[in-house]
Amino acid sequence: MAEEKTTAQVEDTTEAKQEVKEQAPKQDPKEFLENFNWEKYEEGIEKVDDSKLEEFEKLVAENFVDTADEEVVQGRVVYLTDREAIIDINAKSEGVISLNEFRYNPNLKVGDKVEVLIDIREDKSGQLVLSHRKARTIMAWDRVNAAHDNEEIVSGFVKCRTKGGMIVDVFGIEAFLPGSQIDVKPIRDYDQYVGKTMEFKVVKINHEFKNVVVSHKALIEADIEEQKKEIISQLEKGQVLEGVVKNITSYGVFVDLGGVDGLVHITDLSWSRINHPNEVVELDQKINVVILDFDENKSRIQLGMKQLEKHPWDALSDEIKIGDKVKGKVVVIADYGAFIEVVEGVEGLIHVSEMSWSTHLRSAQDFVKVGDEVEAVVLTLDREDRKMSLGIKQLTPDPWTDITTKYPVGSKHSGIVRNFTNFGVFVEMEEGIDGLIYISDLSWTKKIKHPSEFVSVGDKMEVEVLELDVAGRKLSLGHKQTTENPWDKYEAEFAVDTIHKAAITDIVDKGATIDFNEDITAFVPQRHLEKEDGKKLGKGDEAEFKIIEFNKDFKRVVASHTAIFREEEQRNVKAQQKKSAASADEAKPTLGDANEALQALKDKMEGKS
Repeated sequence: MAEEKTTAQVEDTTEAKQEVKEQAPKQDPKEFLENFNWEKYEEGIEKVDDSKLEEFEKLVAENFVDTADEEVVQGRVVYLTDREAIIDINAKSEGVISLNEFRYNPNLKVGDKVEVLIDIREDKSGQLVLSHRKARTIMAWDRVNAAHDNEEIVSGFVKCRTKGGMIVDVFGIEAFLPGSQIDVKPIRDYDQYVGKTMEFKVVKINHEFKNVVVSHKALIEADIEEQKKEIISQLEKGQVLEGVVKNITSYGVFVDLGGVDGLVHITDLSWSRINHPNEVVELDQKINVVILDFDENKSRIQLGMKQLEKHPWDALSDEIKIGDKVKGKVVVIADYGAFIEVVEGVEGLIHVSEMSWSTHLRSAQDFVKVGDEVEAVVLTLDREDRKMSLGIKQLTPDPWTDITTKYPVGSKHSGIVRNFTNFGVFVEMEEGIDGLIYISDLSWTKKIKHPSEFVSVGDKMEVEVLELDVAGRKLSLGHKQTTENPWDKYEAEFAVDTIHKAAITDIVDKGATIDFNEDITAFVPQRHLEKEDGKKLGKGDEAEFKIIEFNKDFKRVVASHTAIFREEEQRNVKAQQKKSAASADEAKPTLGDANEALQALKDKMEGKS
């Protein structure tokens, strides 16, 4: 293949030849050949002047071309038919090119100069066959390569869209324009570029596959870089700039400041709480921002929008004071409470303890949900620290206000079991009023180790008010007091020295137990199991037993089989009875003491001081 030439080079060569031709003597080549004595020249009789040989070579070079394949030459249209164009390239004969190769140039006319490639020097009929299309392609590749090597700007026509970018016609070659190389900002509508003529830079050429990649973005990046340096050099904290929203994420908004990008964090978009930045701004929107901060290189710029407006707390009406009722919308809910937006950008916290008079703390979600419009009372207001606490329960009367009227000592009521601990059961009388039933006040007869053996959360219970502390907001209740105490009648039936017949129910540590009925279970010490013959009673043995101790308060009954027939044992028993009675009177707690101890334990478990 002959050395490739650009269109400009071909034009320069043609002009040079034309200039030489105009300067050369106007001599007919045929006349020169006819007058030349070849015979003398061959025999060496007559020496040919060198100047004449040079002139001859010059004439040949000017008028005839080398018809080597794959070489682009310039020809002239000498004739046009309906289908073909006859082209003169100064060869032995004119060449023929189909008009289809000139469809891009419907105004082709005789005399026009065109670039052609010698396709076939002589076909079967001896005709020179030329190609304008191939010539254009070769010249186009020359121009594209030159543009790439010299980093020149080329003009191209955007033909259509394709996957990932656009197809651009550059010098007749279809080049690829990636979507990322169209502009410095993301492009969402590719169709707006179809049919436009734009300037590009050739950024990549694959000679093997004849692929060309162009970029429009590369042309404007240099200008943007200059603008960027200028903008960065002038950045100052507190400076207000205009920018365009370039990208929106869940955590903030990227703003183009004219070649420099800055980030407005979601918390700096609005004084009000927002879930996503798109609630405030949209793509390509022009916004004013203030520079909050930047790093040493000024490559990371932190911007703000809300800072351009007066803080809502500063604009909060001076008329709002503690005790006032306010309305607002629930914007955030946590386990410990709910945040209410009283006015835009001003929030107050309703702690869960201020949502109900009930002492049973629950989740805030049990009372309100996000978006609810609620009314509340201002409990605290700190304008300097910009904090406000609110309450809902204050909108209803405190149930402890007339507690002595509703729940006097000795009155009987129904309540719901809300919770229980190892020492008792908490019963809710109504919203905000709870009472404690100590484990010993659940049953007259049953020995209960844990309240769960007797009752379940949510059960309805009959109770009697045993003690009321208005100042301490404490209510002591009893359940067994709502029924008659069976131990009152058992006190006479199972009095000391009475004898009853029963069987040994079980052998336990240090003795045995016997059941006189469903309520009375007596303990028989080891030494009181001895019979007259010296043997001891065993499980299931039936015998007579004498009551040697009966304590109604502690539900304690002690019986003896041996005391029936042994006087000495009786004396020992009486002495022991006196000692036990004295100890019991000394250690017996009052109801008030028990309730105070239980309340202190309850307060400790609830974390109160």
